[in-house]
Parts: sequence; structure tokens; C-alpha cells
Amino acid sequence: MSGFSTTEQTTVSPHSLQTLHGSRRVYPSVEELNAVVDRASAAQKAWAKVPLPQRIAIGRKFMETTGPQEEFRRFADRAASELTLQMGRPISQTPGELRGMLDRTDYMLSIAESSLADVPLTDTDKPGFRRFIRRVPLGVVLCIAPWNYPYLTSVNCVIPALMAGNAVILKPSPQTPLTGERFRDALVAAGVPADVIQVVHLSPELTTHAIQHPLVDFVSFTGSVANGRSVEIAAATAPTFKGVALELGGKDPAYVRADADLAYTTAELVDGAMFNSGQSCCAVERIYVHESVFDEFVARFVEIVKRYRLDNPTNPATSMGPVVSIASAERIRKQVADAVAAGAKTLIPESHFPMARPGNAFVAPQVLVDVDHSMDIMKASPHNEETFGPVVGIMKVSSDEEAVHLMNDSPYGLTASVWTNAAANPESQAAFLRIEEELQAGTIFLNRCDYLDPALAWTGVKNSGRGVSLSKFGYDQLTRAKSVHMKIQTS
Repeated sequence: MSGFSTTEQTTVSPHSLQTLHGSRRVYPSVEELNAVVDRASAAQKAWAKVPLPQRIAIGRKFMETTGPQEEFRRFADRAASELTLQMGRPISQTPGELRGMLDRTDYMLSIAESSLADVPLTDTDKPGFRRFIRRVPLGVVLCIAPWNYPYLTSVNCVIPALMAGNAVILKPSPQTPLTGERFRDALVAAGVPADVIQVVHLSPELTTHAIQHPLVDFVSFTGSVANGRSVEIAAATAPTFKGVALELGGKDPAYVRADADLAYTTAELVDGAMFNSGQSCCAVERIYVHESVFDEFVARFVEIVKRYRLDNPTNPATSMGPVVSIASAERIRKQVADAVAAGAKTLIPESHFPMARPGNAFVAPQVLVDVDHSMDIMKASPHNEETFGPVVGIMKVSSDEEAVHLMNDSPYGLTASVWTNAAANPESQAAFLRIEEELQAGTIFLNRCDYLDPALAWTGVKNSGRGVSLSKFGYDQLTRAKSVHMKIQTS
């Protein structure tokens, strides 16, 4: 592998800082990687000819293989425990990701026929003509998955790509290498040909080579802005044109209006900010609260945060595990320290979470007030991305207009949420709709957050990326329109 810097990878468990047994993966040579792509391209041509109902039936069998039967319990127990060891989410919470994977699979299968059906133009056809638009597969799709939700993010790309007739090469994160292999094994067991769904472990250099391979037709990437730019550049300098989808995270805001149900709202926003130790692309990282309820909201919020149990994630009683690495922990702590140096106030004593210490990956959940947009904790700067940790800043506002201005004052635009008593006050719902029109984000929530509905398009604006996954539009991204124009009568 001349010219390539590394030949293998291993995974360090965040809670123990020990190399995970069985995580060593040797990278392929360039020639071996080329052979993977060649096999995928050849297999895709046959897979595309498999009738769509048969492909959907295989997808259903995949759900049965990993579904609510005895086999699922074995699969889920193994996959969940492996996921905890790889990335540190508490063992009590990892099965939820597998259930979410099945829910998204179920929905994308349920809309596959309607989303991929030919579009007839009979209403405008002239006598002797027939015209329609067909959705055809792109070819080989490279899915580059992150470590924070490896099953959920992979399924967004893999299932619709396969149903559309594409072959998939799945590259899992080096932090969660086993997840891609479990996913592939279940799909192959259900009937997907082995060369149609392949898993590769790649160095950054080999990843660039795969992106630029002339037989790779589309690249779906989920991760950081910096790595997203690298993917974009690699694709742009490839010898062939190809599509790219980038899901690059967010600095997601929430706005609590004066009439919000505070008991409900605080509990939901704590979970939206702290679940998975805040390591979610759509985690709530900044909250704007109307001045009339600010003090009560903050007091309730802090009280709930203090109930978390930060501990070994393999312990079923643990409710918050470590972040993914010491480097990530140090970056998060620095953002908090920089905010405090600039005038912010922390509301959670460090002594409340003794497990969090310098030199390990455990980060104590933290709530900050007296914050402003000069601080990275509230507004990601070009050199410092989203916090991606169990930390949230809370800022007082006096009006909807001020809240909207601050929510939009970010280089990101993935999701945003507004919290107001729409059920009791119709005017509050109308106010939400006025606010929603002004917010710059791919998804706007009312009275919920940190959630992906597979029926809705998952997309972002600004540095949150481009492209669409989930919903019928997710199928559009993984196919191309082929127009068929038939002149039947020639006399």
C-alpha cells in the first residue's frame, strides 16, 4: 500500500480506554478495494433486474431476521452490548437504536412501490403517444456512516438504496466497526446477494480512493463539516461526475415561549440535550427562554439534569455514559471553560458527578447561563464546530422576534424547536407557524425535539449539509429520472 499511511485500525472503548477485543481490522490494498467496487458494480446489474416486490420481500425478511422474534432478541442483545462497548452509550439505551432501525426500515419498505413507480403522463398525452418517467437506480452507492448512531444513520441510506436497485458499499466508523458487519450479515441472511451489500474498513486515503472510483456513482456521508468538505472535494475531483449527500450535524436551538407547559417542556429538552451524552446531530445545544418564565425553567432544568447517573455504560443503572474519546472530552471541557472565562456561569457543581475527571472520557452534564453569541457554546465558529457533548447554554429573550434572530444566528441549520401551549391556545399555534416560516432549518418541531420521523424528509441548510434522506424524497436522491417518450402511430 505504497503512499498510504496506515494499514489497520482498532477501537478503544471510551469507558475503559482499553482496545476492544476483536476490533482489529486490516485495511484492504488498493487492488482489493478496486475488486470490491468491481464486484458491486457487476452484482448491481443483476440486482436491478430483480422485481421490486421481490426486493421488498427480502427487506421484510431482513426485518423478520432482526424482528420481534427470538432471533431478534439474540441479535439485539449481541448488537446492543457491542454498541455500548464501542461508543459508550448506556446498555439500557442501545436497544432503542435497533428498534428505531426497524421502524425506519418498515416505513421505507412501505412506500417503496409508490416512490419508485413509473410516473405516467396520460393526462397530457396526445393520441398515438405514450410518455412516462421511470425511476432507475444510480448504480453503486458508497455509504459512509458515523459512530454516534451507526445503525440509524446506515439504515437511512442502505435500505432505500437497495430497494431502488443499487448495490451498497458500507463504510462504518473505525469507532463502531462491528455495526456495519452485523447489518450486512442480517441483510445477506435475508437474501441480499453478498456482493450487493459489502462492508469495507478504510483509512482516510482509501476512503478518498473509493469516493473517486469511476464505478462509484453516489456517496452518502454523515459526519463533521471538515470531513464533509473532504468528501465534497474528493467527489468534485473524481474522473466521473457523481452525486453526494452530506449530513453534517447542527447547533440546534430551542425556544420556550411564555405559555409553554414548563413541566413537560423542561423534561423533553433535558432529554433532547443530554441523551447519548449530547452526541447527536440534532441534539439541542442552545435554548432561548422568554424572560417571564426564565428563572423557573432554568431551576426545573437543573433539577432534572442532576438526576443523571454518570457511570460505566455496561451497568444497567447508568443513565449517561462517557463521550466517545478523551480528545472529545477535552474539546467539550474547553468550550465550557472558554464560556466561563467570557462571563458565563455554570449551574452544576463539578463535584456532583465525580466520575468526570481530566484524563478520562466522562464529561459531567453542564448547564450554563449568562451566555451570549460571542461564545462557541452558543454559536459554533468557523474553527470550532458543534459542542457534541452533554452541555447546553440557556439564554433569556424578550420576544418571538429576538428568539428567531438568535436561533438563525448560526452556521448550522438542521433542526429547531418551539415550545408553546398550542392545545390550549389556538393563537399559540398560529404564532408557531409564523415563527416556523422564519426559521432556517431542515426540520422545525413544535413541542418535541431530537427525533426523526421517517415519513418526513431529513435535510439541512447552511453547514448542516445538503441532500435528503428518508421519506419519498430519499428515494428520489438514490435514483435518477429516466424519461420514456413513445410515438406509437407513425402514419
